[in-house]
Amino acid sequence: MADPTGTYPFAPFEWMLSLRYLRARRREGFISVIAGFSFLGIMLGVATLIIVMAVMNGFRKELLDKILGLNGHILIQPLERPLTDWEQVSERVAKVEGVKLVAPIVEGPALAASPFNGTGVLVRGMRAADLAVLPSLANRIKQGTLEGFDEGQGLMIGRRLADQLALRTGESVTLVAPKGAVTPLGVTPRTKGYRIAAVFEIGMSEYDSSFVFMPIVEAQAYFNRADDVTAIEVYLDNPDNVDQVRRLIGEAAGRPIFMVDWRQRNATFFNALQVERNVMFLILTLIVLVAALNIISGLIMLVKDKGSAIAILRTMGASQGSILRVFLITGASIGVVGTLVGFVLGTLVCLNVESIRQFLSWLTSTELFSPELYFLSRLPADMDMKETTAVVVMALTLSLLATLYPSWRAARLDPVEALRYE
Repeated sequence: MADPTGTYPFAPFEWMLSLRYLRARRREGFISVIAGFSFLGIMLGVATLIIVMAVMNGFRKELLDKILGLNGHILIQPLERPLTDWEQVSERVAKVEGVKLVAPIVEGPALAASPFNGTGVLVRGMRAADLAVLPSLANRIKQGTLEGFDEGQGLMIGRRLADQLALRTGESVTLVAPKGAVTPLGVTPRTKGYRIAAVFEIGMSEYDSSFVFMPIVEAQAYFNRADDVTAIEVYLDNPDNVDQVRRLIGEAAGRPIFMVDWRQRNATFFNALQVERNVMFLILTLIVLVAALNIISGLIMLVKDKGSAIAILRTMGASQGSILRVFLITGASIGVVGTLVGFVLGTLVCLNVESIRQFLSWLTSTELFSPELYFLSRLPADMDMKETTAVVVMALTLSLLATLYPSWRAARLDPVEALRYE
């Protein structure tokens, strides 16, 4: 709808004036510098936010895959009576929608010893079929094989544990369990030698140095479990749907059970990761906010500098709305272009973050992001479309809000007062 002067909103002359005000002149050089810094601030703020959030999402996803790859998303433990019916319970739970794998386990501590060294380990008895499809173990066997695992008395141990004991596949390791046979002199430790059938490497030092996998039947005999198991690990298609699936598993079990999900078992670690993620988002948002404040200061100085030009435009028939839109377009252009360039830059870095890390490592001759320190062998980045959209919308909103006051001030300028001292 046209205003009383016959000018339509966002007419070509308004765009022409706005873009002209953005171009640097000798007299307005300082104002253009402020506009340039505002553009750089918004661009870097948006790009940094996108990169940091993507890397932290990648960290969470990678660590979640590794930590939960062995431990499962829901742990079922017995109540009232032992899990002697574990086969029937496992079959019923496996039919629940959203359940990917059900793995009964027999678990207990032991001492692993060789002629060269000894260390404490966690022995976990599992079926070979379950081990073969575990997310963290399926393609991580470095030596040996799982063929005939259920029939024999072979073990699968971690790479770091094998190195620590100076053992390889085919050699024997001695396991000593604190609870063994009951004698008139008390309980004596159980000691037994096992052949190493396979060596795995997950990529997390804690798991590679402390986990020992044993056939479930042998583990039952070794830990005096008779026909029951310690617990049942349940793996889901989507770990975030644990609340919905948990209720269905409780109904399908058909017996008293106690369930612990992955959030409860790793609450401290993932809560710390979430707090760090939120704090980083707030801190980096301040970069965008400061850049938006620079837009305000730059536009206010531009309005002061262009006071006489605004007055002349008003005397020539330009309405207050036209003047407001001119400066609105000027300030918003900085924010919109800065946000879009920042989005493109952030996306490019996220898609090539591992290549950038390798290049910087080569350039500085140092190992950035050490696998031993961060548990992961590569720098992950996982862009979430909702978060990325929120960052872009936030930057555009702040940029638009920053232009309102200077534009309103320019529109309210009195032509007589502006021309009086010219």
